[in-house]
Formats: sequence, structure tokens, C-alpha cells
Amino acid sequence: MPDRPRILTTHTGSLPRPADVEEVLQRHARGEPIDEAAFEARLPSPTTEIARRQVETGLDVVNDGEVGKVSYATYVADRMEGFGGEGKGRPMADLAEFPNYTRRLFAGELAGARMNLACVGPVALRDPDAVHRDIARLQAAVSAVSPAPAGVFMTAASPGVIARFFENQHYPTEEEYVWAVARAMRPEYQAIVEAGITLQIDAPDLASARNTVYAGRPLEDFRRGAAQAVEALNWALEGLPPERMRIHVCWGNYEGPHHRDVELRDMVDIVLSARPAWISVEAANPRHEHEWEVWSSVSLPEGRGLIPGVIDSTNNFIEHPRVVAQRLLRYTSVVGPERVMAGADCGFATFAGVSQVDPDIAWAKLGSLVEGARIASQELETVSA
Repeated sequence: MPDRPRILTTHTGSLPRPADVEEVLQRHARGEPIDEAAFEARLPSPTTEIARRQVETGLDVVNDGEVGKVSYATYVADRMEGFGGEGKGRPMADLAEFPNYTRRLFAGELAGARMNLACVGPVALRDPDAVHRDIARLQAAVSAVSPAPAGVFMTAASPGVIARFFENQHYPTEEEYVWAVARAMRPEYQAIVEAGITLQIDAPDLASARNTVYAGRPLEDFRRGAAQAVEALNWALEGLPPERMRIHVCWGNYEGPHHRDVELRDMVDIVLSARPAWISVEAANPRHEHEWEVWSSVSLPEGRGLIPGVIDSTNNFIEHPRVVAQRLLRYTSVVGPERVMAGADCGFATFAGVSQVDPDIAWAKLGSLVEGARIASQELETVSA
């Protein structure tokens, strides 16, 4: 019998940034002037270091750690026209029930910086070269590390999540707004894939919007909005090979109650309707770890794969490698080992200056992910022998 393929390892996107880079990103987010040329000149070094550390940790599919972005979604405000003013924010229904905890959770965070802007005019691409600068830095970083990683990915925000972060104060309908964003983002998606890099679409809105924009409303309202977002996304991805893309879906990267989250089974069909072949989804936190069972009753289409999060990105526990292996083996038991890649629930540095996990612990957790995937691969090989 041929050897089973080893379970590859990756993560979700953001990784701890150097303190001086975070400081510049925070100042820029507050609207303070920065030396943009000096900042651009600073980024290649930490990008290379982050790529090197991922390879040294044992990760197979690596990225730039989103080192030069203030966040995975709001970075687009620097690249597009149409954003400004002040939005009302998106209160989270689960946290609203626990005000004392909410005050503790957000104490000291980068309150409001680049997170409460709004769409105040026509959305259009202003800086088409920005993504190409990102690509060049990542390619240079990867070429400088040895051994070469098995794969390289780059994240880009989905039209839906951009629309969720930046309140619509311009377009007559939300649907028109999402489609305008899709048109503006399409060149970024194409550039990443055409550069030979796997494109990761960050689309937490396909789950987390139920707890914010659609809180207290019928489930069908949420599903309708999610379906519209996927339709616009698919148009923006038209012509790009599905196997060169993956999509990340999550319920919000914060340690909170999450008892108002939508169940995976109630929107998995919409997620599966998106073009990317690989689906990254939370599978480690206590609210969603059980949802591996969903794939026992939902058929994963041919050519599709799962990247379950097998380490939690919101706490400082370092998962035991056996726990990681057990989580992976649950998924391989229902969809097959060749369709599973080990990942993290979400990023470890989602917003510059906001860190729930100590940077050193974040890297140790990733090391446990790698070891757990090795154990699971060994056990699969033993079973097949």
C-alpha cells in the first residue's frame, strides 16, 4: 500500500509583529503622520525574519505574517477611495449580555483606531501597486530562507468583511456596496494568484456577522446577506483556479462567550458555495470544537479540503501535541487524511497593538501544532500499514 501523505501545517495569517513596526502602524491608525518611505524600507527585514521563523518552527505553508498591515481587513482603507468619517461600530450580541467582562476585555486596546471608519463615497482602488509591494517582499523573504517551504500564501480581505467593518453611509443598498468593494478588490486577488502564491480570502463575516450586523434578526436574513457576499466574492475570483485559493471563516477572534454564534451547520452550504478549494475554520475553541461532526453529514465536494484550527488563537494555553493530533484525526476520519491540513483558529496578531496571546507563547503553540500533525501523520501511517 502506498505511503499516506503527511498532514501539512499552516496557520491563519497574522503573526506577532516587531514592536517598532506595531508602533508605526498604531500611529498611522490614529491618523498621525508617519514617514511612509522609511516604513516601507523597514518592512523587508521583519518579513524575512517571520518567514524564517515559520520554516524553523516546521510550518509547511507560510506567509508574511501580515507584518505591514494594521489588520487583516482595515488595511484596505490605505489602498482605496471611499472610506472615512466615522461609523457606529458593530456591537457584539454575546458581549452585550456581559458588560463587566466586556469592559475588561477591551481595556487598553487600540479603541476605535481604523476600526470605526465608514464608507462615505464611491469605493475605488487608489493604490494598485500596494499588493505588488506585498508580493515582492514575501517572495524575497521566502527565497532567503532554507529549506524552502512547501507552499506560500497571502491573505486578502473579502468584500463581505470589508463591508462589515466599514459601515455603509453612501450606497443605496448593502448589496450595491458589497459589489462595489468586490470590483475594487478583484485586482488584488488576481495579482496574488498570478504571482504563484496561494490566495487566502479572509471572510469571517460568513460566520461572525450573525453576532453583530444580524443579531436579533431571523437566521434567513443573515443567510441572505452571506449568500450575497459570496456571490460578489465569486465574481471577483472568476477565472482563478480554486485549488490555488483558500477561504478563512471564523466567529470573531476574541475570548468571549460566543453563545450567540451561528452554528456551522446553519451556514456551511453558503461557505461551500465559495470558489476557494480549501476551507479554514475554527476547530479548537470550546464553542466550535465539536463541529467536526458536521462533516459526517455534509458531503465535502470533490477537490475540496479542510484546514481545521487545531490550536486556539485567543488564550495562552500551549496545546499538548496529543490534543492537536486527536483534533486532526477526528477530521481525517470523516473526510480523509489527504483533504486535511493543520491550521490555527485565527491569527495571533489580528490588529496591530492588540495581542491576546504572548508572542513567545504564540510561537510555542505553532510548534505544538507541528508536533501534533507529525503524531497524527504517524498514526495514520501505522493504521494503513
